Amino acid sequence: MSIGRSRAAVAAALLTILALLPVAAAPVLARDHAAADQARDLSYWTSERIANAKPRDFVRNADGSFSRAKPTPQGKPGGSGNNVLGASWTGGGAVLKLSGKVLFTMNSGDYICSGTLITDSATDRSIVITAGHCSYDAADGGFARNWTFYPEFDTNATYTCSQSKWGCWVATALAVHNGFAQSGGFNTQATTYDWSFAVLKNGGFANNLAETALGATMAKTFTAPAVGSQTFNFGYPAAGKYHGYDLTYCSDQIFNDPLNQNLTFGVDCDMTGGSSGGPWLGGFNTSTGAGTVDSVNSYGYSGQKKEYGPKFNTNTSATFNAALSASGNTLVGTAP
Repeated sequence: MSIGRSRAAVAAALLTILALLPVAAAPVLARDHAAADQARDLSYWTSERIANAKPRDFVRNADGSFSRAKPTPQGKPGGSGNNVLGASWTGGGAVLKLSGKVLFTMNSGDYICSGTLITDSATDRSIVITAGHCSYDAADGGFARNWTFYPEFDTNATYTCSQSKWGCWVATALAVHNGFAQSGGFNTQATTYDWSFAVLKNGGFANNLAETALGATMAKTFTAPAVGSQTFNFGYPAAGKYHGYDLTYCSDQIFNDPLNQNLTFGVDCDMTGGSSGGPWLGGFNTSTGAGTVDSVNSYGYSGQKKEYGPKFNTNTSATFNAALSASGNTLVGTAP
C-alpha cells in the first residue's frame, strides 16, 4: 500500500454517467452467463484494454449540466482530527478484503469503478454493490458488458486473474432500478437512484465467493443514515494524482447536498474517478475494518473537494431483492 495521500487542490470528483435516454419500463432479462461466456468475458481484458480503461467520472457543473471531469492536479496535504479527505487505507480488515476494483465495457469504451461484497441470503451467488452508472447507461449500450470484479485488489494489485488475491469474478447479472435507467440524463432523479447490484456466480470457489473464500460479507442497510453522522467512504480512485492501485478512503460528517434539493448526501473528500461505486460505511470500526454500507460514491461538482451519494430507501431494497434471484440483467420497479 502507498503512504497517506496529499489533499487535492481540485476534486473534480467522481462519477456520474453519460446521458441516459428513456427505455421501456418492463423488466429486461438477459441470458445466463455460461462457462464459455465467462471465459470470453475474461479473455476480453487484454493488457492493452485494461491500460486504456477510463474512470467512469463525470462531474456536475455550476449550471447544473454534467461533463467529463478533467484530470486533477497534485494538491496540498489535508485532513485533520476525525476528517480525512483522501488517504491510503493501511488498516486492513474487512474493507480491504471485501471491497475491490471493477472493470466493464460500454459502447463508448472500457471503464473502471469500485464495488463491495455485501451480506445476502442466497447460497448460490455473491452480491456486489456499486453505483448505477457503473452498470447501466441507456445512451451508451444499456447494461454494461464484461463486468468483472477483483476483490481485495490492493493486496496484490494486478489484473492477471491467476495472480490477483481472489481471482476475477464476472457478473452473471446486473440489477438496476428504472428510476435510474429512465431518468433521461444524469440529473437529480438519476442521482437519487445511483446504485446497482452485481451477481457473482463463478470463479475458483464454487458459486459463493464471499462466504466460501472470504468467510465474510459487509453489512448493509437500506435506511439512510442521519445527517451529521460520521462515515468512512472507500474506493480505488484512478484519475489525477491517484493511479487506481491503492484502496483509498475519506472520513467526514454527512451533510445534505443543497444544490440537489437535499435529496442526496455529501462528504468532504478529494477522491477522483474510479472510486465510483465504492462504499460509504457507517458505524465503521477502524480496528476490524468493518462497517455498514449505507451509500455509495456517486458524483461530484467541478472545483469542489467533496463527493456525493444517494440516500438508500425501499427502492434500493427492491433492487437488491431482485438481484437475489436474477438469472440475467434486470431493470427493477418504475420510474417516478
